[in-house]
Amino acid sequence: MKYGKLAFLLVTLVAISLNTAWAPPVGGPMQLGLLKYRGGGDWYANPTSLRNLARFCNSQLNTNFDDSEYGVVDVGSAELFNYPFVHMTGHGNVVFSDAEADNLRNYLLGGGFLHIDDNYGMDVFVRTAMKKVFPELDFIELPFQHPIYHQRFDFKNGLPKIHEHDGVPAMGLGLIWEGRLVCFYSVECDLGDGWEDPAVHKDPEELRQLALRMGANIIQFAFEQ
Repeated sequence: MKYGKLAFLLVTLVAISLNTAWAPPVGGPMQLGLLKYRGGGDWYANPTSLRNLARFCNSQLNTNFDDSEYGVVDVGSAELFNYPFVHMTGHGNVVFSDAEADNLRNYLLGGGFLHIDDNYGMDVFVRTAMKKVFPELDFIELPFQHPIYHQRFDFKNGLPKIHEHDGVPAMGLGLIWEGRLVCFYSVECDLGDGWEDPAVHKDPEELRQLALRMGANIIQFAFEQ
C-alpha cells in the first residue's frame, strides 16, 4: 500500500523545508489521522473507531497501521501533511477559518484524502465548511458502480446502513478535483459508530462487519486511486 500521489510527497517536502513536523516512521506502522476542528462539534466522537479500523485493515488488507493509537491533528496545522488519510466525524457545528480552509485545501490538492462521517447532526455544518475549502465544487452522490464500493469488499448497493436515525437511505458523497476523489462523505450511515468497540453501541456483529469492510474499502481506494 502506497502513501499516495507524488504530489502529496512534494507537498510534504515543502512542509519539511519549513521545519514542520514530519513523523511517519521508516518501515514502521503508519497512523490514521483524526481531524480536530473548531465550532463546538464533538470532533472526538467514537474514540475507539480508528483503532478498530486500523486493526481490521491490517488483518484484511495487509496494511501496517498503528492499531494502538491514532493521530489527532488540527485542521490548520502543518502536521496535517503527515497523514495521507484523515477521518472527520461529530454531531454538531464545524467552523474553518480562512487559514484552516486553505491548509485543508492544499493538503487535499497535494494528494491527501479526507473521509467525513456524519455521526448525525453535522451535515449542514459540513457542507458550509467544505464549501469554504472548495467554493468551486459541490458534493455529488457517487453511483453504486464507483470503485470505492468495489475494493477488497463488494457493496453492490453502496453504503451500508449502520444506524437508522431519520430512516432515509445512506448516501456516499464525494468532492472530485480534476478526476480525483479528494473527499468521501458518508451521510445517514454512521460507519464510525460501527467501527467502535462492540460494547459501545451494541450493534449486531453483522452490522459491525459491514461497517469495517466499507471502512477498509475507503482506505484501500484512498491509497490506490
